Amino acid sequence: MKGKMLIVSAPSGSGKSTIVQWLMQEHPELRLYFSISCTSRAPRGNEQNGVEYFFLTPEEFRERIAKNEFLEYEEVYENRFYGTLKQQVENQREAGQNVVFDVDVKGGVNIKKYYGGDALSLFIQPPSVEELRRRLEGRGTDTSEAIAQRLAKAEYELTFAPQFDRVVVNDDLEQAKQEILSIVKEFLA
Repeated sequence: MKGKMLIVSAPSGSGKSTIVQWLMQEHPELRLYFSISCTSRAPRGNEQNGVEYFFLTPEEFRERIAKNEFLEYEEVYENRFYGTLKQQVENQREAGQNVVFDVDVKGGVNIKKYYGGDALSLFIQPPSVEELRRRLEGRGTDTSEAIAQRLAKAEYELTFAPQFDRVVVNDDLEQAKQEILSIVKEFLA
């Protein structure tokens, strides 16, 4: 049976990665597998081609863009691309995998448009921008300037929430996990 797709988007600090990791680790019965994206950056640490990413040169990336091979892509910095290949997603679906996209809001909206009802798009929303600020500051990983940039981006990203199938407010992590688990189980059934 062909796999379905789960698109998860959220502003930075909303708990998206925590929730997605929990779903994948604690609920193997859902058969969730990450979509393997492409990037034009060099591998970091022990990253392997075809495992964490497919590593392409900027030229190879542009060639594939020209051939319309991507579901979504973005040039984050000059010559630093990230994107999702249509064929890779189809290969995973044919193998019966339910493919998870942990993507930015624009990518999420584009993937949903492409797949329609075969994909469920979830937007994880922080309870407020102030709470988001508190979480980002609590991480202790960003400068105050970086936090200000993330918050400005978050305010913009929050305007995309109505374009998603479901919006889950993460004001209590355990409650948000259970709500998302219920939504995903219903979609995959």
